[in-house]
Amino acid sequence: MQNRVIPRRVYGAVRSSFILLIVLVLAGCAGPSLDDYRDVEPQLIPQEFFQGELSARGVVKNFSGKVIRTFDADIVATWDDNGVGTLDEVFRFNDGEVETRVWTLTPSGDSYHAEAGDVVKPGTMRWQGNAIHMNYVLRVSYGDGTIDVRMNDWMYLITPDTLINQTTMSKWGVDVGEVVLVIQKHDQGS
Repeated sequence: MQNRVIPRRVYGAVRSSFILLIVLVLAGCAGPSLDDYRDVEPQLIPQEFFQGELSARGVVKNFSGKVIRTFDADIVATWDDNGVGTLDEVFRFNDGEVETRVWTLTPSGDSYHAEAGDVVKPGTMRWQGNAIHMNYVLRVSYGDGTIDVRMNDWMYLITPDTLINQTTMSKWGVDVGEVVLVIQKHDQGS
């Protein structure tokens, strides 16, 4: 029996093919792009949808997809003369916890700089068509302390007064939970 040595060029070709395969697999795992929604109706304009009183209902899921909490929320949204938006949110969870978050949305070119008190790494709100995307780091209660989780936040306008929000939570690049909610714009009257 003869000991065969793999020629260098064959080894290089196999290694290059393997790297290309890994790159293609990872590219296939990439999420959607805002460009995917550019022409989808109804058009979502943050200053128009997030105006006045809104309400939300949703669920929090753990890493396996099991619903671990439900909540209702009231949102009051306003915009000043400089185009700065404020979203004042009050969440009431089924376990009795009440949580508030006040977002400040400051114009920054064709997007908004988005920050809030418990957001330790502010995000940028961008939108196209019927979709908004935000990515930020939120400090959340965990056990007797807190942890910081990355929030990959997608919102989709379904009708002029109904928006679906889906947020994936991750830590160290691993998905640890998800928040899904529906935001309903109240009738502002005529």
